Amino acid sequence: SILDVNLGDATEKEMSIIFSDIRNFTSLSEKMTPEENFKFINSYLQTMGPVVRKNKGFIDKFIGDGIMALFPEKADDALNCAIEMIDQLAIFNAKNRRNGEPEINIGLGIHSSKVILGTIGEEKRLQETVISDGVNLASRLEGLTKTFGCHIIISKYTLDKIPNISEYMYRELGNIKVKGKDILIDICEIFTGRPDENISLKLKTKSEFEKALNLYNQAKFKD
Repeated sequence: SILDVNLGDATEKEMSIIFSDIRNFTSLSEKMTPEENFKFINSYLQTMGPVVRKNKGFIDKFIGDGIMALFPEKADDALNCAIEMIDQLAIFNAKNRRNGEPEINIGLGIHSSKVILGTIGEEKRLQETVISDGVNLASRLEGLTKTFGCHIIISKYTLDKIPNISEYMYRELGNIKVKGKDILIDICEIFTGRPDENISLKLKTKSEFEKALNLYNQAKFKD
């Protein structure tokens, strides 16, 4: 019961985390009235929210046009959710195109880690949230989708937790040092569900790409 929730209640659990964000929404929203802004964001969130629940996740919070979702059972759930969100984005954009409304692009970052899930705030204002270094990393991976020009970036740590990974289309992007962290993080791009011709091109060049990446990591830049 919500009446039994107390400030400071907490539990520790490994979860997979998705951060998603609409690309360049600030410049898009400047062309809308406040009412149009709220209507557009709510239409988008109403499209994506059911996808999270369908894949056994729950939404921790909306951050403006961003979504932070948690998946307490399996890493597969988070990955399947991210792929389905990209599929739903294509449907959302098609509807907007017909209605003369703007089309959007989104980025998603996925990482798994132990988190502290609990209640923070003060007596008059309680909020459920998670606290974890992994939450920050998922957010950083979402930001990197802009740099790498892709929809979904997942940490190799999370990818390795998925037993049927051969059923997905992905490629390694190398190891990166994200802002605020000292260690290198191995990351991968998931392009299953990407709604364009890039899928066949990425599959065709995957072995060459990974060979080039390996040479790059050995500092053989000319090769």
